[in-house]
Amino acid sequence: MTKIKGYDYGKASLAQSPVSRQDLELLKKTVLWSEADEANLRKAGEVLGSQTDAVLDLWYGYVGGNPHLLHYFTHEGEPNPEYLSAVRARFGQWIMDLCRRSWDQDWLNYQHEIALRHHSAKKNQTDGVQSVPIIHFRYMVAFIYPITATIKGFLGNKGHSREEVEAMHDAWFKAVTLSTLLWCHPYVREGQF
Repeated sequence: MTKIKGYDYGKASLAQSPVSRQDLELLKKTVLWSEADEANLRKAGEVLGSQTDAVLDLWYGYVGGNPHLLHYFTHEGEPNPEYLSAVRARFGQWIMDLCRRSWDQDWLNYQHEIALRHHSAKKNQTDGVQSVPIIHFRYMVAFIYPITATIKGFLGNKGHSREEVEAMHDAWFKAVTLSTLLWCHPYVREGQF
């Protein structure tokens, strides 16, 4: 496996997530997560594994085509290609981690690290770049839809039935919602998450 700059999954140096395993179980229950969803998300990971670059091309085309989103990778109005590239590698790994990893304490801790890297608490530090200091909360939540809607075509590229694709897509939607929700933790006042 190629080493991804800043990919610190499972490292003891990461802060423990303020969201407990019990909290995660209640959130999963809230989004109607099931054992079938877990199996379908794993299947989605198998389907997406060989298509990750194409998925990222689509997503990065979307970000690059929207100046208000590209803004978060800029310094003095100019996009930073090295920053975009480093984040892209971690974003691709996130796809695989979301689908393939157990949602255990290491997973929760890394979701918290991702959250901090979007927030002013740690944005830009991982890559040592100068850029805007925060990704605004509104785009964290709004990005759930494009990340969910655009994946369906990729899920349908490996010959699965329509029902299988729908089940994988439904599991993906729930998983992205949960992951993004965890990323929003630093934006919420203490005791209100």
